Amino acid sequence: MQCSWKSVILLALASIAIQYTAIRTLTSKPFQLCPLPSPQNCGLGAQETDPSFERGTAGGAGCDDYPYFSVNATRKLHILVLATTRSGSSFVGQLLNQHQEIFYLFEPLYHVYATLVPRQSHNRNPTDRRVTLGASRDLLRSLYGCDLYFLENYIKPTPTNHTTDKLFRRGASRALCQQPVCDAFGPGDVNVEEGDCVKKCSTLNMTLATEACHEKKHVAIKVVRVPEIGDLRALVEDPRLNIKVIQLVRDPRGILSSRIETFRDPYRLWRIWRATGRRPYNLDMNQLTVICEDFFGSVSTGLSHPHWLKGKYMLVRYEDLARNPLLKTQEIYDFLGLHMDKNVKHWIRANTRGSNEPSAKHKFGTVRDSAANAESWRLKLSYDIVDFTQTMCQKVLKQLGYKAVKSVEELKNLSFSLVQDKTFVPFL
Repeated sequence: MQCSWKSVILLALASIAIQYTAIRTLTSKPFQLCPLPSPQNCGLGAQETDPSFERGTAGGAGCDDYPYFSVNATRKLHILVLATTRSGSSFVGQLLNQHQEIFYLFEPLYHVYATLVPRQSHNRNPTDRRVTLGASRDLLRSLYGCDLYFLENYIKPTPTNHTTDKLFRRGASRALCQQPVCDAFGPGDVNVEEGDCVKKCSTLNMTLATEACHEKKHVAIKVVRVPEIGDLRALVEDPRLNIKVIQLVRDPRGILSSRIETFRDPYRLWRIWRATGRRPYNLDMNQLTVICEDFFGSVSTGLSHPHWLKGKYMLVRYEDLARNPLLKTQEIYDFLGLHMDKNVKHWIRANTRGSNEPSAKHKFGTVRDSAANAESWRLKLSYDIVDFTQTMCQKVLKQLGYKAVKSVEELKNLSFSLVQDKTFVPFL
């Protein structure tokens, strides 16, 4: 007897639910940032305390309701870079990774999706993306508390004795390439290449990684697998966390161009269209529309200034960062309330100019002429694809200040920028 397609879908969703429930059951210990020495100290600090969390506030939750609430204004800052693939997120992540007091993780949610949605395409079905949000939020909450053991539930094969060589892009995190996690590099090795870290450091010891996380004052995580800022509300409002979100956006035309070049098989039909001038009848529109819908929904939420994002949301256009990297990075650190140390400034100077180094040409690298790269897509996409993208993404292009082109000549004329001067002030 053959199963209907509805039965197959139901079985798949049930399997995902069972896996997630099993993981939650096996790791059901309470999330804890630090024990509370005395109930009267459960505020976020004088400048951040929310009256609804004060003891005795009518209708509000008191200290007794949050036994693991953090204790003062010096608590860890939890930074989340919210982006999508090929939007410049690796560059932004490195601006945080280079800071001596920040423990940075590169897309740990990769493991969640690889486990719960196996054999996924690069552009996931919207239903699949939503199914994994609960698991993603739980993992982020644990990682911000420096509980890296929780991540082991999603790493395949399962780590043995808390060691693994399968952590996605381990070398993109400075803290995981330095002592005490790795003895191959000393304190003087400031700019360790990702490939060198992977080659010279032994398998990752999650216990040592957890210790390294606790030693840092702040934690930063980059994610490209959360559709919208609204999906993070439960985390942002969690009183145990001190989250600030940097949402990175980029011209959808630039994102599409970069994905066509980088993810060659999933975007094969787009390359055929670019080469032949004829749009394939079976082109996957979701590969474009999902970008624009997610951006528009998320930015609309952020710019509407909901109370739960007050002091916690900053919108950054990749193009602005690429044109003025030092100035824009300083604005990011001002928003975070952190000092931009010399390591960050040195990295910016070394990685925002043109380079002939092999690493500059790696598809996931960050060494490049950032200003020239911001609008280089205009020389790679055909006018037909650009015009189609502008039609499909009209609302978000207008919202973010990206100009439409009306001719091939206008598209190829790089002396005319398609990025409007537009200021997005952090919601403070």
